[in-house]
Amino acid sequence: MTKTLLSLLLEELRRLPRLPRRFQFDAALLESLRRVAEREQRSEDEVAAELLEAALAQHGAHEERIQVWESLSPREQEVAALACLGHTNRQIAAQLYLSPETIKTHMRHAQRKFGVANKADLRALLADWDFSGWE
Repeated sequence: MTKTLLSLLLEELRRLPRLPRRFQFDAALLESLRRVAEREQRSEDEVAAELLEAALAQHGAHEERIQVWESLSPREQEVAALACLGHTNRQIAAQLYLSPETIKTHMRHAQRKFGVANKADLRALLADWDFSGWE
């Protein structure tokens, strides 16, 4: 059986002393990759490259969202977090002892910074984030 570029790379990574945990691949992962490649009638290298590219893109998008989050003021973060938890502007205003208009302004700023049109889009963009600590 011919070894793929991916298999050779993984063998080399395993030989390194003190291999970081994130680079420890097991046989099940390689077998899953082989099955996907076989099912899609593509090479393992093609599938691995595509998956790695997608993972890097997803990681980049996540890092970008974190940078935007960090650019928000503390109050904008608080308002955005409460909005992502499903609170209305009026509920947020009551909880923070602010006017609904002030909450609206903070939401507008957060939405603009994240490049979304409305609160629903912001919730969707940050749906995988845990805001439970803001309750």
